Amino acid sequence: MNNTPPEKLGRSITRDALRGGPIVSCQAPPDSPLHDPQIIAAIAQAALNQGALALRLDTPAHVQAVRQRIDATIPIIGLWKQSIPDCEVYITPQFHHAAAIAQAGADIIAIDATLRERPNGETLGNLIAQIHHNLGKLVMADVDTLEAAISSANLGADILGTTLYGYTRATQHLSPPGFDLLAQMTQQLPPDSFIICEGGIASPDMAAKALAIGADAVVIGTDITGIDAKVKAYHRAMNP
Repeated sequence: MNNTPPEKLGRSITRDALRGGPIVSCQAPPDSPLHDPQIIAAIAQAALNQGALALRLDTPAHVQAVRQRIDATIPIIGLWKQSIPDCEVYITPQFHHAAAIAQAGADIIAIDATLRERPNGETLGNLIAQIHHNLGKLVMADVDTLEAAISSANLGADILGTTLYGYTRATQHLSPPGFDLLAQMTQQLPPDSFIICEGGIASPDMAAKALAIGADAVVIGTDITGIDAKVKAYHRAMNP
C-alpha cells in the first residue's frame, strides 16, 4: 500500500471546479500515432484554449505530460485502463494503478464502479477508501446502471459518471449516451450528488441536453479528440 501523505501528491480541488464543463477526454488507441504523451498534451492544451474546464486522461505518462504543460489550476481526471485476466473491470481496477495516476498529477481518480467482480476479490468500498485516505484524491465512479450509482454513492464516491452505460454485459443492449440513466440518477440520488454525463456525446446539442436533464458536467471524448474512430467511421460509410 502507498502510504505517501496526501499533501505529497499535490493540491486538492473541489467538484465545483468541474461544474458546467465541458470536460474533454484526450485519449487515443494504443496503436495510434496519437498515443504519444506530447501529442496528447498538445491536444489537451488545444481543448483548454477553446474553453474546456477540465480534462480526462488515461495512463500515468499522459497525465504527467499534460500536467507539466497546462496551467496548474486545471483539474485532471486520471485513469489507467488495465486488462486483467478473467476480470471485466478495466478502468483503474486496483489501488496501485490509482496511486500511479495520482503521483503523475491527477486531481480526481476515475475507477470502474460497476457491480462486476473485482480482481483478487477486492471490494469497491476499500478502493474508494484507500484513494481518499492514502492519496487524498476525489473519486469519480464510472457506472453503468442506477444500482451501481447508488452503491457507489453509498460507498463515498465523490462524482458519479454514466461512463460505462452500454459497455457492460448488463447494458450491452443499450447505446450511449445514457440519458435515461442520467435522468434516473438525478432523480434518485441524494440532492448533493455530483453527476457527470459521459459516453456517446456526439454534438454540442447533446451536451446541452445532458445539462438540461440535470448533469453537473459533461465529458466529451471521441467527437472532439477521436480522430482514429471518426475517420474510420467516415471510411466505412463511404466504402460500403
